[in-house]
Amino acid sequence: MSTKLLSVNDLHLSFHTFAGEVKAIRGVSFDLHKGETLAIVGESGSGKSVTTKSIMRLLPKESSEIKKGEIVFDGKDLAKASEREMQGIRGKEISMIFQDPMTSLNPTLTIGKQIMEPLLKHQNMSRSEARKRVIELLNLVGIPNAEGRFKQYPHQFSGGMRQRVVVAIALACNPKVLIADEPTTALDVTIQAQILELMKDLQKKIDTSIIFITHDLGVVANVADRVAVMYGGQIVEIGTVDEIFYNPQHPYTWGLLSSMPSLDADEEELYAIPGTPPDLLNPPKGDAFAPRNPNAMQIDLEKEPPMFQVSDTHFAKTWLLHPDAPKVEPPATIRQRRTKPEDKPSLQKEDF
Repeated sequence: MSTKLLSVNDLHLSFHTFAGEVKAIRGVSFDLHKGETLAIVGESGSGKSVTTKSIMRLLPKESSEIKKGEIVFDGKDLAKASEREMQGIRGKEISMIFQDPMTSLNPTLTIGKQIMEPLLKHQNMSRSEARKRVIELLNLVGIPNAEGRFKQYPHQFSGGMRQRVVVAIALACNPKVLIADEPTTALDVTIQAQILELMKDLQKKIDTSIIFITHDLGVVANVADRVAVMYGGQIVEIGTVDEIFYNPQHPYTWGLLSSMPSLDADEEELYAIPGTPPDLLNPPKGDAFAPRNPNAMQIDLEKEPPMFQVSDTHFAKTWLLHPDAPKVEPPATIRQRRTKPEDKPSLQKEDF
């Protein structure tokens, strides 16, 4: 196995609100290895962005609190790092690409200046060296006429081009970890495909590790090596991309995969998971997904399931994997996916 770059261990994080304590992250653990892309998927409100913002320590100090756990990066626990230490890490060692490029860029500064900023701050480059590196980065992310566009402002760029600029800023210092928080949500499908292709290409070129947050499982198939499925502030299943798509074990993962549009589906209606996500002001006692799970057992309502091991790389948090649990078949749409590895070696772009 390749080197571990980042380890999140039993992370618990709460928000203090007027209504009470919202237990947003409840015991999240995962590792990120050198050169891999880990996708974190789940519905809105499942805790994906909060988890990654806590790694960057970007959550408001006044209202958020890490109650327990550690975030180990380069031998340091970022959960205990000071703001000064984090300023040396953000942008240099760990970078982030946000959802909307327009809110990530300063409309009053030229894009050249904005890409130069991390180079001047973290790399101690002279202005002429930084300018040269900015031109290289603009070419790298596929912006034509880089010299001419250096002095232009964000409003002179299209949405896709602005997101390329944001990618260039994030990659300026060759970070070890790049966190991409739904970087293609604000873009149309064609531009989305270009940005995803760009990120895959750049990962090979600069050898960075990526945490990719998305609610779109079609995107995951194209970019990820491993997938973590989040629900109710917890990781409920984690495995390689093939394991999650072709041998999912958690009923929530079944629901997510069943609700994906497919070109060869017979049903006219798209499946939707019934019910709503749990209220994390009062987290449920047992399995958080139990009220929405048609196969829920009594134990699901009383006791939280542990992580059961399915293979060396595949784990799922469901009582259905207990040796004494009744055999429950996944929905027909999931069973159709279950083909032998030799029949379907790995996910292809054409599958979606």
